[in-house]
Amino acid sequence: MATAPSAEAALGSTTDTGAPAPSDRNSLTVGADGPIVLHDVHFLNQMAHFNRERIPERNVHAKGSGAFGTFETTEDVSAYTKAGLFQPGATTDMLARFSTVAGEQGSPDTWRDPRGFALKFYTDEGNYDLVGNNTPVFFIRDTMKFPHFIRSQKRRGGNGLRDNNMQWDFWSLNPESAHQVTYLMGDRGIPASYRHMNGYGSHTYMWVNADGERFWVKYHFHTAQGVKGLTDADATKIAGEDADFHRRDLFEAIERGDFPSWRLSVQVMPYEEAAGYRINPFDLTKVWPHADYPLIPVGTMTLNRNPENFFAQIEQAAFEPSALVPGIGFSPDKMLLGRAFAYADTHRHRIGANYLQLPVNRPRVELNSYTQDGPMAYEHRGDDPVYAPNSFGRGYADNVGVVDPGWESDGPMVRAAYTPRPDDDDFSQAGALVRDVWDDAQRQAFVRTVAGHLLGGVKGDVLQRAFAYWKAVDEKTGAEIERLVRADADLGGPGGQDDAAKADAAAPVVEHDTHARD
Repeated sequence: MATAPSAEAALGSTTDTGAPAPSDRNSLTVGADGPIVLHDVHFLNQMAHFNRERIPERNVHAKGSGAFGTFETTEDVSAYTKAGLFQPGATTDMLARFSTVAGEQGSPDTWRDPRGFALKFYTDEGNYDLVGNNTPVFFIRDTMKFPHFIRSQKRRGGNGLRDNNMQWDFWSLNPESAHQVTYLMGDRGIPASYRHMNGYGSHTYMWVNADGERFWVKYHFHTAQGVKGLTDADATKIAGEDADFHRRDLFEAIERGDFPSWRLSVQVMPYEEAAGYRINPFDLTKVWPHADYPLIPVGTMTLNRNPENFFAQIEQAAFEPSALVPGIGFSPDKMLLGRAFAYADTHRHRIGANYLQLPVNRPRVELNSYTQDGPMAYEHRGDDPVYAPNSFGRGYADNVGVVDPGWESDGPMVRAAYTPRPDDDDFSQAGALVRDVWDDAQRQAFVRTVAGHLLGGVKGDVLQRAFAYWKAVDEKTGAEIERLVRADADLGGPGGQDDAAKADAAAPVVEHDTHARD
């Protein structure tokens, strides 16, 4: 059934400057069949804008989706932070964006890949952005390696194809990746949907309470829908049928009123304990054992409103770890500190210097920023002074040092943050996940997944390092991976990922209690 035309359609269209448009169906020509004339400005403006209507895609997390909602603080964590959004009873509007990491725009939603879990809270103290993943750890611990890591997961310069050998070359030469790669190759490596995955701040952050006391904190968002994963066989099938499967699922769930929610809990470490803890608490490749730092409930995030325009509100949404509010700060985590610069700078490149003036990114508080001019500036303060200090009444900040006490001038803490600890090896936590958390069925599926990935073009010294890598994680599991690859029978040869998928096809979709592990 045809829908009624909008008021705009009934009134006819206009040019971008507001005049009635001459025609949206025919260009102005010399005679009925002659050439287009140069002064057909409506055609020229339409085409010129069309040539520019895309912005550069994100280099990382390009393919994704998102929705708006609210966060409600249901518990009292004011002993740890003075941040307004985490005070008892506070309700804060927010935006979430979920994404794959390595895939480009248009890539399938169901590739095996970590998922981004980016949150923007529109608080009454300014925007707070929490930019994490669906895993509590990451592949590397030093931000210097980040461009190299991402390039290894993208496409080769020569043939333009993604390459398993290139990925394993990087992973095996950087054994700190073992914990994250174990997650990636496990039953949570392909979420059933964005609604059925957990989210984590991943990094360690600082919380400061009203008395100035400092704490280290990690964020855990556990899905109320239950954690569910796809087998390789199901993921491959879905990718061929609906590349936008996860985007469609999130939109349609909210459209029918099935609002997904997540329960936020935090782990809190007293400030002084970080210096002597047995693992480096700022190492992004490690988790804090719950036995040492139990989960403390905070509140609930619910997504209940779809975007009205995907490009304006999701593609142009800009999330950045540098967006902090009073009561929340950075830690000495090198990855976090690098991202604090890189994300905001990416938005200046992708969207423009004034990206924070876009409605989806604009803080919902009164602004008095001395950031001035630049392309597309439309927020302005008339003839107010554009410099500080000034003698004409425009206020400015004049704090000495930082507002909240930080760690930057704490020499022992800074030195401790980058000093190896007794349990700072690269493989023990990954091994514990394989041996102590997974059951036999999960381990068997993991072995098939890794072997299938290695048979997809990994060779030579890289393959030998991959075998050693997994034996360092768990000797028995690594040996079984090597046996399958060398036998080259159970998986059907170098092209044997198809047979691996068939083997997995009989396995059920994996479900877990949301508190079974990080």
